[in-house]
Amino acid sequence: MTTTQDSTTQDSTTQDTTPPHRDTILIEGARANNLKDVCLRIPKERIVVFTGVSGSGKSSIVFDTVAVESQRQLGETLSWFARDRLPKHERPAADVIDHLTPAVVVDQRPIGGNSRSTVGTITDILAVLRVLFSRCGQPAAGEASAFSFNDPQGMCTGCDGLGQVVGVDLDAFLDTSRSLNEGAVLFEPFKVGSWHWQLYAESGLFDPDKPLRDYTEAEWDLLLHGKGFRVPRRNRTGETGSNPYEGLVERFERLYLKRDLDALPGTARQAARRVVTERHCPDCHGARLNAAALACRIAGRNIAELCALEVSDLIAALTAFAGTGDPVGAPIAAAAIDRLRRLEAIGLPYLSLDRPTSTLSGGEAQRLKVVRHLGSSLTGLTYIFDEPSTGMHPRDVGRLNGLLRRLRDKGNTVLVVEHDPDVIANADHVIDMGPGAGARGGRVVFEGPVDRLRASGTLTGRRLRRPATVKPHFRTPTGRLTVTGARLNNLKDVTVDFPTGVLTAVTGVAGSGKSTLVSQVFAVRHPEAIVVDQSPIGASRRSTPATYIGVMDPLRRLFAKAGGADPALFSHNSKGACPGCDGHGVIVTDLAFMDPVTTTCRTCRGSRYRPEALAHTLRGRTIVDVLAMTAREALDLFTEEPLVTRLRALDEVGLGYLALGQPLGSLSGGERQRVKLAHQLHRTGQVYVLDEPTTGLHMADVDTLVALLDRLVDAGNTVIVIEHDLDVVRRADWVIDLGPDGGKHGGEIVFTGTPAALLEATGSITAAHLRKAVSAAPDGTG
Repeated sequence: MTTTQDSTTQDSTTQDTTPPHRDTILIEGARANNLKDVCLRIPKERIVVFTGVSGSGKSSIVFDTVAVESQRQLGETLSWFARDRLPKHERPAADVIDHLTPAVVVDQRPIGGNSRSTVGTITDILAVLRVLFSRCGQPAAGEASAFSFNDPQGMCTGCDGLGQVVGVDLDAFLDTSRSLNEGAVLFEPFKVGSWHWQLYAESGLFDPDKPLRDYTEAEWDLLLHGKGFRVPRRNRTGETGSNPYEGLVERFERLYLKRDLDALPGTARQAARRVVTERHCPDCHGARLNAAALACRIAGRNIAELCALEVSDLIAALTAFAGTGDPVGAPIAAAAIDRLRRLEAIGLPYLSLDRPTSTLSGGEAQRLKVVRHLGSSLTGLTYIFDEPSTGMHPRDVGRLNGLLRRLRDKGNTVLVVEHDPDVIANADHVIDMGPGAGARGGRVVFEGPVDRLRASGTLTGRRLRRPATVKPHFRTPTGRLTVTGARLNNLKDVTVDFPTGVLTAVTGVAGSGKSTLVSQVFAVRHPEAIVVDQSPIGASRRSTPATYIGVMDPLRRLFAKAGGADPALFSHNSKGACPGCDGHGVIVTDLAFMDPVTTTCRTCRGSRYRPEALAHTLRGRTIVDVLAMTAREALDLFTEEPLVTRLRALDEVGLGYLALGQPLGSLSGGERQRVKLAHQLHRTGQVYVLDEPTTGLHMADVDTLVALLDRLVDAGNTVIVIEHDLDVVRRADWVIDLGPDGGKHGGEIVFTGTPAALLEATGSITAAHLRKAVSAAPDGTG
């Protein structure tokens, strides 16, 4: 085996825990993304944790090599008919991938965010309860589908099974004292000058300078609800055409309310929620089901009432029913209890089955994914986890480690991409990637047990043995932003001050109310805040860091001005696209049931652009040359705003090594999170709300992030982070801790003050873990 080793790692110490031959997964010459001919033997039936900075190549080995090849080969065992309907996987770039076992991948993708998805549906426990009611409920209402709010037989017709009736709040949507030209439409996407605004202000139907309060009844109805005809309209190139007319309310409902608010992107969702009212459906009172389903009861409760109970209370209710000895119902109830106990075992006893999945935190969602596999009796599998500790409080990480050990002890191989020190300490074997990110990564710098990693000279090893201390001095707040009487979800009439001009960490176990307080209540009451949430960024083959952070438009204009050409010529998504590959740079050939084949486009040789675009240069470089530059290199070439501000933001979040034209789909989870953060950092004098910004970040990357947050605060901004990472908590200026536990046992403020004061606090789970982290410092100091 040939493995590239960090110079500080002794090769003789890295072989001790690696079993030989068929007891390992063999990889030779792996070259996916930035991997540099990596050769590796991964031990089976062990917990193997892959570490390294974001972009070092961890995911390229685990997901793009091991997982893809396992799933590809498994697909080859199926019939041609089945293979033609399954996702296609191209063979990974590697010389040898051998001794694989079937892979089960638990990634970071959201588990489903629409309003019809609940804890009960995602875990299939609701399906068991529906069978129970169809067999044992009185009076009988029909088969199991009659108890489903997602089936016409069971759903409430008043709300189509959503439980809520949503409508436009005209007082929040419109300012009737203004005219259309003065900004009467307050809904941000319909603001003055927008594509939507033109449909009304330039339609010829209304006087755009007339205040809305002076409209006649006919004009008012036409503005809000008119439809069924066309009006003249300019398109984006200035040409005049016509478009179907629809009133403001009609258009808003079609684009937003009928597409499910929870499924909208973060910014659009927040804007829409500010102009709508939600209330329980008057027919079902929020239960989602029709009258027949709600009339059917078991032990005095209908299915909606059982689903509203917390998991621990539901277990008690079903246990009592099973104890009656009903020959039909008892086995069904026992099956539901078994599944519910798994939720309880992973620290989610406070959830209820009717809880929408869109309201779950990242940590809660990750654990729901894990719990699906705990009831399986299959062995000899390879379970692959992508940062399973994401969104978990340190207390919950301990429970996660127990779950990983249970999977291993059944005879499975557990591969984990992870940054959390507690998860790393749980490993039987560690593979550390690096030494850096991007082009500076892609090598194995350490293999072996955790204690030897901790003693090694790799970046991960050095961070693991670094002392954890609370900073001695804290910034003085310049003011405060207050939330009073918050009662949303489990919040119990919470009133709290968020200090301005400082870095505030909002902490607490999963389900304690952190996201409800900050991302929902605070963000709504202080709409000026810039919210960077956990929603994933788009990662199509056409999207790049340059397009996402908004530097492509000014870049195209610079090229157009220098060459006297159309700016669209310098876009590989528009007029500049290579005709051979339509601007993709590669051609993917679909071979039906066989693996697809990807080849570099022969016309543009992978550049994505047609020759006419490459004939123009700016400062001696073509558009392809610029897109091949890293953000840091581009900063040396350009002095124009807003290019410099946005490129500097990319560099400040630690992504100066990224090529501007690199596809977003090739970035790691941590890199994508920071690209999203960089997109917002070109503003000053703001209130920033960041939801778990350390997601996907190595300990060294967390240092870079905290340094960035410090610079934001020092520049006059207020920064509020929802965070579990104790490295962020101990370096904050102020801490707001919620709890004391989750669900009905949470929703209270248990501590506010500096991290130093938190060390002395009682009744706080976070305080206990912070004390443990500080006292565990290798040099024995705090």
